[in-house]
Amino acid sequence: MFIEGKFYSIFSLLFGWGIALQFKRAEQKGINAAPTIRRRLFFMLLLGAVHLLIWPGDIVFFYAVLGFILLPLRKFSNKTLLITGAILLLSPVLLYGLKMSFQELNYPAQKLYETGNWADIHLNPALKNIKSEEEYMAWVKDQTWWTVLKANMAGFFYRYGYLFFVSRVPKVLGMFLIGYVVGRSDFYKNILQHKKLLYWVIGIGLVIGLPANFYLARYMTYFNQDYFGLKEKGLYQTIFYTLGVAPLAMAYVGLFMLCFQTTAGNKIFSVLAPAGKMAFSNYIMQSLIGNFVFLGAGLGYMGQVGPVYYTLFGIIIFVIQIILSTIWLKYFNYGPVEWLWRSATYKKWQQLLKKKNIT
Repeated sequence: MFIEGKFYSIFSLLFGWGIALQFKRAEQKGINAAPTIRRRLFFMLLLGAVHLLIWPGDIVFFYAVLGFILLPLRKFSNKTLLITGAILLLSPVLLYGLKMSFQELNYPAQKLYETGNWADIHLNPALKNIKSEEEYMAWVKDQTWWTVLKANMAGFFYRYGYLFFVSRVPKVLGMFLIGYVVGRSDFYKNILQHKKLLYWVIGIGLVIGLPANFYLARYMTYFNQDYFGLKEKGLYQTIFYTLGVAPLAMAYVGLFMLCFQTTAGNKIFSVLAPAGKMAFSNYIMQSLIGNFVFLGAGLGYMGQVGPVYYTLFGIIIFVIQIILSTIWLKYFNYGPVEWLWRSATYKKWQQLLKKKNIT
């Protein structure tokens, strides 16, 4: 109810926001930022492809692809971008309804699933006899890292079949556009002047978002098969997702903004800042830790613990990452992955080690 879909939506907003800031800073220096940002997206794409081999649930590759779509759209006015973003966020309801009536519209997802099946069987022939998720989980517990790597290669096609089916493209691109407007308009620099608007965003997000997410949680718990079967309850689930996820995500962002204006909130969020500056490194580190702890080639805890334990596990790992990031950034300018990414973007090795102040 409180988490599902909200945080990739916030990340999408921040992604568009970040692209806008890069263009604004370049314009202030009289530089054409487009070539640099294209290189940045290209190397983000490559790093995402590597991460897909570690964990097929990667989102970086997908964001890089959509980033290339954002670049030409940025030339439109703020009003046009906001309207287009809103239409894109509402479009999954229409798309789902159309797929219920015209099954051929689901062809891209079906083709990707079929390709995943073909790749699975050819890379790991033993999977030919596995018919359910439970059987797959039992099988993967006894596999080596090499076998898991091959399964992840096939997992790319399942992942993108899923993303097409759930209409993730318009959901993410819509938030990109809204985020770009927030970044380009300098709204975030004048929060106190826009408090009334911020209260409206938070109020509407909570009033509409909370009940819609309550019903979304119920439908995802009890009728998820109907959703993937393109049935009537699946359409209701899509409606609640559309009404609930983006509005509540925006309410979260508004609340974060207001909290950051307070002395206490500023201090608390400042503690989190080092982890944010190393977000890409921490993201990949989480996948490596998760693989080791949960897969059979590691400690094999997959399927052995429930949501209470793995939520606590996630919180503990993040707290450790905050500490490690804080220590790391005392001595280095960037996280290791950020350093590689930045160096590739600017075609020059960046200064990794911080220079000591000489007094």
